[in-house]
Amino acid sequence: MLLRLFAEWGKMARWTLIAAAIISYPHFAPQFWVVNIGAYAIVLGIITLSLTFLAAYGGMVSLAQMTVAGVAGYTLAILSSHAANVGSAILPWPWALAIALGSGTLAGTLIGLVSVRTKGISLLMITLAIGMIFFYLTQQNTTLFHGFDGFRGVKAPIVFGMSLREPIVFYYLCMGVGISLYAAITYMVRTPFGIALQGIRDNPRRLAAIGYWVELHQVAAFGVAGFVAAVGGVLSLWYHGGISPGSVGITAMVNILIVAVIGGLGHPRGALIGALLFVLIQNFAIDLFIRERFNTVIGLTFLVIVLFSPDGLIGLWERLSRSRKRGLRSAPNGANN
Repeated sequence: MLLRLFAEWGKMARWTLIAAAIISYPHFAPQFWVVNIGAYAIVLGIITLSLTFLAAYGGMVSLAQMTVAGVAGYTLAILSSHAANVGSAILPWPWALAIALGSGTLAGTLIGLVSVRTKGISLLMITLAIGMIFFYLTQQNTTLFHGFDGFRGVKAPIVFGMSLREPIVFYYLCMGVGISLYAAITYMVRTPFGIALQGIRDNPRRLAAIGYWVELHQVAAFGVAGFVAAVGGVLSLWYHGGISPGSVGITAMVNILIVAVIGGLGHPRGALIGALLFVLIQNFAIDLFIRERFNTVIGLTFLVIVLFSPDGLIGLWERLSRSRKRGLRSAPNGANN
């Protein structure tokens, strides 16, 4: 009993320290670490969160989540002020933001309508095909998407006299949005919709037999994931200050899957952990290897994770935690013997 009490206190203290570190981080870290590591890891983690939600609770692995983020990003770029339109926005930014999030959610829902007719590798390939269609569309269309160059000089909104792209402001914006989406996802999976979705993942025939509309739940899950990815796409646009076909190409699509697998597809927090490791490797692999070897480092990391911990860093951590707890429970028995 006493050991359990100490364990609970230790857990509370640990989470308190983590929260304090996250909140105070931008006031002690250099600007590069605040924006290029902290904020960007959260942005990438949000887009990956949409994939882990589909995979963990719906059993559906989609390669089109970066495409959905790109739809939202391109929509907001078209409606916002940027270098090509000499700073004149088409709509006020709240309206443009709402339309961008709506377009991303709609794109996710439409992808779901097409994809849920299949499963497994077929679903994966359909979402890949949709992503490649959007990539070539943005690359070849110069009237709406500005072709290969895309959009540059997209400005973030100014709220209460502060630009949302200011380093500390942008970090706290990403952190607040990331925490809110993570909390919403973890709450949603405990609702009747989330429980039904998990039941469909495990045994769709049984859920259909008792009256659930399987395809509707799956399409709705794609819509939810589409909204999450759209939020990430908006933040990514503000982070980069623009968007181009390379942002939604096959490399970007596969990177989201790699981040999800590294962190762990079985739980939403794996998205954020995998994104942090990915961004650290992306920024500092050059210190150990030449820049062109970045993909080699990522590939080796992915291979090691898949071989030794198929459920990612989250699964590895949980196994270590269970081993430690078993050791604590067996310690008094060993002492008595």
